[in-house]
Amino acid sequence: MSSDLIEIKDLNKSFGSVVVAQSLSFAVKKGEAFGIVGPNGAGKSTLLNLINGNEIQDSGDIIFDGSNVNRLKPAQRSSLGISRTFQIPRPFADMTVFENVLVATNFAPQRENAKKRQQNAIAAIERTGLSDYFNTPAGKLRLLDRKRLELSRAVASEPKIILLDEIAGGLTDSELPALLNIITELKKDGVTIVWIEHIVHALVSVVDRLMCIAGGNVIAIGDPREVLASPKVIEIYLGNDFQIAGE
Repeated sequence: MSSDLIEIKDLNKSFGSVVVAQSLSFAVKKGEAFGIVGPNGAGKSTLLNLINGNEIQDSGDIIFDGSNVNRLKPAQRSSLGISRTFQIPRPFADMTVFENVLVATNFAPQRENAKKRQQNAIAAIERTGLSDYFNTPAGKLRLLDRKRLELSRAVASEPKIILLDEIAGGLTDSELPALLNIITELKKDGVTIVWIEHIVHALVSVVDRLMCIAGGNVIAIGDPREVLASPKVIEIYLGNDFQIAGE
């Protein structure tokens, strides 16, 4: 049995003359934390949209847990265990934290009764450190807690894999550890993570492997520090003055 949870095979996607995926192929193992970096416009967010079904590829295949999901809609993919956060949190602003997370339980692989769904929502809220904001309208949360809510909604759908789209973006250095702790605990619990992020030192502190893409192509893939040391990655993405924070 394959140890890969998700496999991307020869994926192609263009928007007019703009190519965002060109024969893109890679795989992510079960329980792995896999990071993705690249310049703006490299196709990173589009790649997550292709995986969760918000966009449909022009050609190629997406294999998830042994099954081809090319024809499945986002809700169907969610029911298989594919969950997603977004770069800009868009909660239901007038609904409480609990109500926001409860909605997400509708997309879990197992169809639970109302009581079990409520329990799952409460567990997700506690897991992401939002217990103090249980009855707070989501629109009143500060940015860090809106990011936590994004994670909480993703966790409540009982995913096998979580796709993180710049979840750390906009946070201060003092706010980052709280978020990284949650992501690290999810990884320890066996949740597979695919994470796009421009805050490179945050990625390196968590991920097992790193991939750099540009122009819809894989530039480098492998050990995070080896990828970041690649002359081509430095030229295309990082710049010659790059240094990982703390080194």
